[in-house]
Amino acid sequence: MNTHRILIVEDDLKIASLLADTLRKYHYEVKTVESFDSILEEFTAFNPHLVLLDINLPSYDGYYWCRQLRQLTTCPIIFISARSGEMDQIFALENGGDDFITKPFHYEIVLAKIKSHLRRSYGEYATKQEERTVKQGQLHLFLERMELHTKQAQIPLQKKECVILELLMGQAPKVVSREQLLEELWDDQAFVDENTLNVNMTRVRKKLSDYDVQSTIETVRGAGYRFVLHSEES
Repeated sequence: MNTHRILIVEDDLKIASLLADTLRKYHYEVKTVESFDSILEEFTAFNPHLVLLDINLPSYDGYYWCRQLRQLTTCPIIFISARSGEMDQIFALENGGDDFITKPFHYEIVLAKIKSHLRRSYGEYATKQEERTVKQGQLHLFLERMELHTKQAQIPLQKKECVILELLMGQAPKVVSREQLLEELWDDQAFVDENTLNVNMTRVRKKLSDYDVQSTIETVRGAGYRFVLHSEES
């Protein structure tokens, strides 16, 4: 029985429905995006293993949404579009896509590409290398999975949350400067608002609190942040 989840981001309702019905016949769990202004929220809630993404979408195009999704995930993203030019395919790959299928398409091709990418990412062809982890006491941060494991829970993380915890846990009990965090989180710091780091740090703290993690992130005024391991979790 297939356990993989696939998110379809396609504003042509007929194509989206036919794709979803076909994939469900092969026992994939499928969701089609309902609000094209809330793609990131729907992605986070569904947490798919693979995304099928159109280019021509309301408000923002698929290239934009692919860049946004790449801030959250490394899962395979396959573009499906009526655009067939070489530059369209190049833009798709340069903006974070893994593959490109031109409309009209044969469903057998879509299924074959989906199976291929899932095998490479999660199955028999996935790279068999030791998984990178960061450990602090009983807390284990799994970087490829983007999960923080405690004795009681497996906590899903978004990409920036994972990067923040990787830096803080990896250097604890040392202080990590704001400059280092900004450099790791964003390629171009010049376009990052000063408050953006504060917002992301607040999200990480809230997630730890929501899952009853006793360890905390301490603000060191004028210096940066420090991960403080609680005695119960040491």
